[in-house]
Amino acid sequence: MTESKPFVPIVPAESNMKEFTFRAVFLGALMAMLMGAANAYLGLKAGMTIAATYTTAIIAMAVLKSLKGTLLEENTARTVGSIGGNIAAGAVFVLPAFFITKVWLPFFTLEHYIISSIILVFAGYLGIMFASILRRVLIEDKELPFPESIAAAEIHKSGQRGAKGSGMLISGIAVGIIFTILEKFKFLAEKWESIVEIGKGHLLLKSPGMAPAYFGVGYIIGPKLGAINFSGGILAWGLLAPAIAYFINFNNPEYAGINWSDAINSAWRLYVRNIAIGGMLVGTFYTLYKMRSSLFEGIRRSFDNLRKSAIGEHTTLRTDKDLNIKIVLIVTGIIAVIMVGIFYYFSSGILVSVVAMIVMILIGFMFAAVSGYLVGIIGVSNNPTSGLTISVLIIAALIMISMGLGGNAAILAVLGVAAFTCTAVSVAGEMMQDLKAGHILGGTPWRMQFGDLFGVTTSAIVMFLVLALLHIGDVKELTSDEILKLEANDKTSIEYKGEDSRFANKTFTLEEIKKLHPEEQNEVLGTNAGFGGKNLAAPQASLMAAMVNGIIGGKTEFIMIIIGIFMGFALILMQVKSPMLIAVGMYLPLETSFAIFIGGFFKGIYELVVKKKNADESMQMNLSNNGVLLASGLIAGEALTGVLFAAFAFSDIKIAHIFESPSYLISLVAIIIIGLILIYGPFKNSNKK
Repeated sequence: MTESKPFVPIVPAESNMKEFTFRAVFLGALMAMLMGAANAYLGLKAGMTIAATYTTAIIAMAVLKSLKGTLLEENTARTVGSIGGNIAAGAVFVLPAFFITKVWLPFFTLEHYIISSIILVFAGYLGIMFASILRRVLIEDKELPFPESIAAAEIHKSGQRGAKGSGMLISGIAVGIIFTILEKFKFLAEKWESIVEIGKGHLLLKSPGMAPAYFGVGYIIGPKLGAINFSGGILAWGLLAPAIAYFINFNNPEYAGINWSDAINSAWRLYVRNIAIGGMLVGTFYTLYKMRSSLFEGIRRSFDNLRKSAIGEHTTLRTDKDLNIKIVLIVTGIIAVIMVGIFYYFSSGILVSVVAMIVMILIGFMFAAVSGYLVGIIGVSNNPTSGLTISVLIIAALIMISMGLGGNAAILAVLGVAAFTCTAVSVAGEMMQDLKAGHILGGTPWRMQFGDLFGVTTSAIVMFLVLALLHIGDVKELTSDEILKLEANDKTSIEYKGEDSRFANKTFTLEEIKKLHPEEQNEVLGTNAGFGGKNLAAPQASLMAAMVNGIIGGKTEFIMIIIGIFMGFALILMQVKSPMLIAVGMYLPLETSFAIFIGGFFKGIYELVVKKKNADESMQMNLSNNGVLLASGLIAGEALTGVLFAAFAFSDIKIAHIFESPSYLISLVAIIIIGLILIYGPFKNSNKK
């Protein structure tokens, strides 16, 4: 085997270039909060989070270049800023489940804010400790391409492209804001759907959702992964949900009066999503199985490096220095003690708390390695963190039951373990991506790891507030609209038809409803608002809630999950590229996976246009970066607009509607315009040589 040439970073290890400065860390901390809020919105809406690296790279370059900053300062700011997006993943995938399971009612209290912030902060710190142990193993693996890391490094390396890159990002943000505002004011229809009758059966046809962020997601992950994800949507909505609805209602004496839209949606919600859970479980362990050799070898190499560091045999090059292993072990030990305290707060059992901590540390480290490995292959944007968390949740729930814990205490403890694991694993994956980009540029690993402590802290302390704002804002908006409709129809009272024991067999007047807390109004009116509702579906959190409620309460329809497991095995036998992505597509609403597919379709057309132009490698990289920046701008634009409108609703500011029922044809025109921007926008001002 021939020895490859040693890697040489852009900034040599011997350089004393300014790197870890106050302005770089401060800018990064601000971006961490911004990226966290944007990803929180996207995660609640679409069940996905996107790597914030591109956005933070451009902002860092634009700001610090104007201040005559260095390349390594830009690297520091990008690293600290991008970690906020992954704190959001830990938050949106689990924290809403505390509300959906009804163990945190109301959701927003000072106590809930404090405990959530503690979880996010220290789980984020733990993820950084995991990343510092695993860095050499994954960063130096030549089989891992780290596509997003290379792209981020190219943005920094491009130098004078900083202004143009900023223009691309700002253009994308502007487009995202404009079309989101048009949809919010109901000039554009959010979606279209129609029932088609075929004999005694029915199909529910749906359009892509009118959401710039979804198109941006699809564009970034590309046509292949977008198609795989959409295939799960077709499987769920074109096969399973209509078939289940048909067989349930085939002999129903009131067959002629059935609302088939509700019937198919109900079949998807109650049955198909549980099948998707089984598929995601298989996808998770299949991923672990595929990387088993690399994982065990990587862990062995990590501990070998730790031994060498302890006896002073390891290299002292600036570009190869991680956080001191003694500090890593001490911090991990402190976090372990804090974890025991948090789990004791939830469960009131010291033995259960210690066991939960041990499970979380061991599985968290293993899944952090999986997360870093997957980031090296498919990037942060496509990292199935939630699937890994579901596996932890099931294991934790079964352990809690075996130890005699039940009721709300068990639910709280299991969700606490899941929140800790999800955040730590997500942060470790993002950290690995940034460490690879820093490796290319010549950054100092320990400074990047230390800097991320600031990004984690600032993002974590505002994350719960962002979630509460989005949740309460959506609840207030929909419940107030519903009350206005009832008043317009001269309805004076409502009979409660839900399952909440607090309101069972009660009838409320409209005046009584108006005096209730917004979350109570939502329950009584059945408006399906807030977390788990139609606007903030929070698919992963809803999944966590369903799983923990079912397992702890002994009500889980395991037959559906087992069917999904068999489906997952079948997909593996068919050598499907990503069983996990198909299962995620089954779990998402069709309008979401359809829009993501359309975004991937736009990327496919763009690639054909690039091919026709016979662009050289440099121009292809230039154009690809432009496209990613445009798509990232779409996501950021919709996310920031969504947060703004949630603030309006939270403050009881009414938004005028241009049309009460806008035509989806106008939305189709808007989608085509967005497509043209994504296809031809990257060519603007690009090098045409």
